[in-house]
Amino acid sequence: MDNKQIIELAAQACDDKRAEDIVALDMEQVSLVADYFLICHGSNERQVQAIARGIKETMDENDIEVGRIEGLEQARWVLVDLGDIVCHVFHKDERYYYNLERLWGDAEAVQLQVGQEG
Repeated sequence: MDNKQIIELAAQACDDKRAEDIVALDMEQVSLVADYFLICHGSNERQVQAIARGIKETMDENDIEVGRIEGLEQARWVLVDLGDIVCHVFHKDERYYYNLERLWGDAEAVQLQVGQEG
């Protein structure tokens, strides 16, 4: 499975848990950290945890390795490491505070099949 398929799968997992404002950024030309960022948010800690766990479960079901999950306990900003793809699952307040989309404004948005309502 290629990175575009994996990011679509992760975005669908986020959408299934009612994540809001799902955005994917192509980071290949702007960062050495990852090829793609997937960014979304939940409205409370429980939802943030559910979204992050949903990503992990979906990856496990598709035999895609999940490196690490950081921040799950606090559920304010959870990172799910999928190797070349890093999923950022924010609590709504933290998302707007850190504003990764603006910080990485040079990154090109990736068109997703889900979460386009915003």
